Amino acid sequence: MKIIPAIDIIDGKCVRLSKGDYATQKIYNENPVEVAKEFESYGIQHLHLVDLDGARSKHIVNHKVLEKIASETSLTIDFGGGLKTLQDIETAFDSGAAQITIGSIAVQDPAFCIDLIQKYGPEKIILGADCEHRKIKTSGWMEESTLYVIDFILQYREKGIKNVICTDIAKDGMLQGASDELYTEIVNKTKVNLIASGGISCIDDVKKMKEIGCSGTIIGKAIYEGKISLEELQEFI
Repeated sequence: MKIIPAIDIIDGKCVRLSKGDYATQKIYNENPVEVAKEFESYGIQHLHLVDLDGARSKHIVNHKVLEKIASETSLTIDFGGGLKTLQDIETAFDSGAAQITIGSIAVQDPAFCIDLIQKYGPEKIILGADCEHRKIKTSGWMEESTLYVIDFILQYREKGIKNVICTDIAKDGMLQGASDELYTEIVNKTKVNLIASGGISCIDDVKKMKEIGCSGTIIGKAIYEGKISLEELQEFI
């Protein structure tokens, strides 16, 4: 199972939110590149980079941060947040993203996203299935759709999607444990490569995600708040 630390960017800085609420913003480091280099020094190979400014403004904003991390580390970066157009997506790839995550646009314009899967291949496109009470939310988690998460994933699996990031928004940034039941159901019912996100609070939570059968686990606030040490993650890896 891949260990995938998260770096969320606002104004070029490394921040974390609680339940996606921008009002809860806490800055952890002014220099995201330093954070990424530290992750890499502990044997971590993957990074989940989120452009929160982009998610809110609905177009890519922090691609220069992506470019700098990609050029100064060898981390495999998946990038998301505000990717609405082909130009945004090409900018992300040109700036060093190995994969991009499609979330809101996957709800709002399925035909466009199916074209993306065909254009770039399923290995480069990750479906972002962020949900609250099992309903997909979009636009930086500010808008709720009528789509249920399992149905949403299954629809895209039929179109070729293999990799899915699912965040249970109610758990995100709360350090109260992950949604074991939800992730077990997704793994069993959809057979996609599931990357679990939200609520990871200790190394036992990480181990639980592996037991469930997740292909990866995104860890954010637990690292920044010292609940999981990079030494523990290095040992796990």
